[in-house]
Amino acid sequence: MQKFLLLVLVATLIIHNKVKAQPFDKLVKLQAHSATVYHSSGYEQRAVSIAERMDKAIAYYIELLSFSPVVTLLILDTADWKKYTTSGAVYGMPHFDEKRRLLFVAASDNPFWKSFLPPLEKLPSALRNQVESVYKKEDSLISMEAFFDLLALHELGHAFHMQAGLTMQRKWLGELFVNILLHSYIAGKEPASLPALTLFPKMVIGNGVGGFKYTRLADIEERYDEIGRDYPNNYGWYQCRWHSAAAIIYDTAGKLVGKRIWEALSSQKERLSDEQLLVFLATAEQAVAAMVTDWDRDIIR
Repeated sequence: MQKFLLLVLVATLIIHNKVKAQPFDKLVKLQAHSATVYHSSGYEQRAVSIAERMDKAIAYYIELLSFSPVVTLLILDTADWKKYTTSGAVYGMPHFDEKRRLLFVAASDNPFWKSFLPPLEKLPSALRNQVESVYKKEDSLISMEAFFDLLALHELGHAFHMQAGLTMQRKWLGELFVNILLHSYIAGKEPASLPALTLFPKMVIGNGVGGFKYTRLADIEERYDEIGRDYPNNYGWYQCRWHSAAAIIYDTAGKLVGKRIWEALSSQKERLSDEQLLVFLATAEQAVAAMVTDWDRDIIR
């Protein structure tokens, strides 16, 4: 009887360990990084590049915010993306799964990134030259990879405020805040990457809102999941607006603006009404309040 129980115990432990190890057993693990990092087979060079930038951004955010989250970074090909993601996010859209503390980044170029690039021959010559200069890869192809790779640092920002338990008041404010963190890091630590961060949003915003179903801040608040799932280009337009606003806010308020917003949100635990929120933002950081009041006026029709 004791022998039987021992065998059952051993078998149980084997099954438990197998189940515990299974989630990432088909991925390759990178060692010695601030986040735990896994990638799809065949993408080691790209994974190392993304992980090294993540190390620098994590250090910058920790110093700025005095908080350290737990993050596992997954750099995935299309097959592994379908296997490990649960949000339904289109391949190429970086995103953070707070429940599992997983940050997803695409390992390869993809149709989603390409869908944001208008025909180059239809662009004004000055803009076309900028796009070719900023987004041309080593193989001479034009790709939005340089921009979307930076969004991994945007998603990293979500790990900070989610795990710190901040009441972000509105979904759009959470997105704006992490874009401010991203812009602050790039401006302060990787200024050579600023064109990659800022040109794409300018290009998307400059195309206007034709074909987009939603444009109001209230829309994204009420239909955040729907827009992200069913209208990814529309959602991308919102993000570009927030990227553009983050640049203006950083230039207006300085390199510590993210820290001040963090501290203000940390002290405000209760959810505010729209009227209260505008007063709160005007007190905490006027440049953020200005984005709210100017949102509809600044839309290019």
